Amino acid sequence: MRKLWLVALLFLAVACGGTSSTSASPEQPEGSPSGAGADHSSPAPASPAGTAPSGAPSPVTPAGPTLNPRKVPWESATPTEDGRSLDVVWWSGVEPCNVLDRVDVTETAREVTVTLYEGQDRRSPDAVCIAIAIMKTTKVQLKAPLDGRKVVDGAK
Repeated sequence: MRKLWLVALLFLAVACGGTSSTSASPEQPEGSPSGAGADHSSPAPASPAGTAPSGAPSPVTPAGPTLNPRKVPWESATPTEDGRSLDVVWWSGVEPCNVLDRVDVTETAREVTVTLYEGQDRRSPDAVCIAIAIMKTTKVQLKAPLDGRKVVDGAK
């Protein structure tokens, strides 16, 4: 009986000693900018070397055909000063698992519909990526100036 208690205590000590208080929460959804109860005043996730500084969206351009492209909702679409293009911002995951495939733009007299598509890089079909949210941005050229037209998210 004494050996059983010693094994149980040893197991408990090992199980409790390996936990880090700074580990990511598995309950946080992939691509989510923050989890429930998170401190929303904290800075954006650190960005890899060669990308935009922390807090600023990482600029990306469409990479062409990806694996399993899907629609991705965006957060904002800000027109440039001349109204001939939009700066679109959205939350995404890291590359090569989340790569901008293409941007579809449909323009009518009353509205502009912008639909972002992301997929996995074809060159890395078996890549495993961490689940972390990254703010990205891309510039979308319009055929005609925005001129008061409503901008709609095609993924919603």
